[in-house]
Amino acid sequence: MTPALPQASEILAALGEALFVWDLASDAIVWGEQAGAIFPGIPAERLATGAEFAKLIEPAQTLRSAALAQTSAVHGADGTPYRVEYGVRMSASDPVVWIEETGRWFAGPDGRPTRAIGSIRINNERHARDEELGRLARLDPLTGELNRSHLIAALAEAIEETSRFRSTAAFMLVGIDHLARVNDAFGFDVADAVILDVAKRIRARLRGGDVLGRFSGNKFGLILKNCTVDDMNVAAERFLAGIRDEVVPTRSGPVSVTVSIGAVSLPRYARNTDEAINRAHETLDAAKRRRAGSFAAWRPDAARDAQRRVNIRVTDEIVTALNERRIKLAYEPVVSAATREGAFHECLVRMDQGDGQVLLAPDIVPVAERLGLIRLVDHRVLELVVAELAAAPDIRLSLNISPDTTMDPDWWAGIESLMRAHPGVAERLIVEITETVAIQDIDDVRAFVSRLKNFGSRIAIDDFGAGYTSFRNLRKLGVDIVKIDGAFVQNINRSADDRAFVQTLIDLARRLDIKTVAEWVQDEEAADMLRDWGCDYIQGRLIGLASADRPWRPLPDSALPAAG
Repeated sequence: MTPALPQASEILAALGEALFVWDLASDAIVWGEQAGAIFPGIPAERLATGAEFAKLIEPAQTLRSAALAQTSAVHGADGTPYRVEYGVRMSASDPVVWIEETGRWFAGPDGRPTRAIGSIRINNERHARDEELGRLARLDPLTGELNRSHLIAALAEAIEETSRFRSTAAFMLVGIDHLARVNDAFGFDVADAVILDVAKRIRARLRGGDVLGRFSGNKFGLILKNCTVDDMNVAAERFLAGIRDEVVPTRSGPVSVTVSIGAVSLPRYARNTDEAINRAHETLDAAKRRRAGSFAAWRPDAARDAQRRVNIRVTDEIVTALNERRIKLAYEPVVSAATREGAFHECLVRMDQGDGQVLLAPDIVPVAERLGLIRLVDHRVLELVVAELAAAPDIRLSLNISPDTTMDPDWWAGIESLMRAHPGVAERLIVEITETVAIQDIDDVRAFVSRLKNFGSRIAIDDFGAGYTSFRNLRKLGVDIVKIDGAFVQNINRSADDRAFVQTLIDLARRLDIKTVAEWVQDEEAADMLRDWGCDYIQGRLIGLASADRPWRPLPDSALPAAG
């Protein structure tokens, strides 16, 4: 038996929908009988006209009229489709009922809407879902606080408010100290528990109106409204103590945690988000360097600003010198301590300033390392050294590389390419790394040494004695040469302690079959002592300081490689 088709009113009631006709000329609205179920408790007169109904609508009363105005008229019997969503409630104490309205409007002779027909239905679930998606897009998934992008947006708004209302605020970056150690010791789940707990403790100590967000993995950003410099100091101590004074309970046991804080006053010392973030970062780093678990506030510093201007200038000078092939080499001889015959030359970087002045390695290398340019300089020096070795088959040269370069994949790609292009060069190359690098990560440095020795090159530890590397580590690394720090060598004529230290180093190195080079040898008396103690090579003022003049057949500048 074919089922009977239910009445349209029954279908609409089952679907939770109601129909309407809106005559815009008179503003009258005629509703289907299902409207009462959708708008329970709302008197019929409040639904009878567009003006009255608009008073119930949130977030803006003009939403329905605007939906019609924002669609382009389609002339014809079918009208123009439109769709709009809004909330409806009688008073602020009533819950909002979210409505989806779909319909068509029809234009009069002037092209403006004169009549609309359509249906409405309750859409609370979809609105709640959209709100939740919007909330999740704003919040950090772990802590439930603002994510970075929305924190920065709130910071921009706060800075604008301070300028407009002539008030003060503060921006703080709170960094969890040594979170990597927690990761290593307990795992990432425990580290997440620490981050979550720190967020809760900070949140509990905020005032109404203050803003908290997760800035990055181990950092939180705080915006403290109406906050003077004195208030900022008090608040920072409150946050430090609130985290420092109680351990964080985790499933792996209690974890002791501290945070460091960097802050900047708004708008006095930061008038935009970039300044606020950079200066808060700067002071956070300063606080961590001074002592974990401390606080620092940004203050103007004429010397620091002057140094930054110098850094900008020097950065430009170094990059320009690289581009214009004004990075040069000077060669310092290293000779046999017993026979004074030449063993190899150490290549030292020089920068021709173009006006006859030359900057030496101590003027270039520290600045290049601080400014992140040293890898470019090291690349260029490698090219120049290999070019010299390729042009003069009888010479041996050494070059120094910075700590960062030892782990630079581009440097490795460069040396591998050069070694393939110039067979026989690797065996005459000595690469010097500082003792500081050698003791930072023995396993990484051992891999570095092994790769170079596979090329056939030798490895020297420079400035040995300054970092107190054990000889067991030297043997583990497999280095070929130890260069004894000149600070110990230059006074061996006058200092019994230095004599004992240098003699012991030479003796131990000889037992491990490692060659020794004494740096900064000043006179014959020191050279004789070093020879008698068994030192293999010497260099310094007595032998000859670094010079740009090549002791072998000159290589014309036109033969030098172009800057990489």
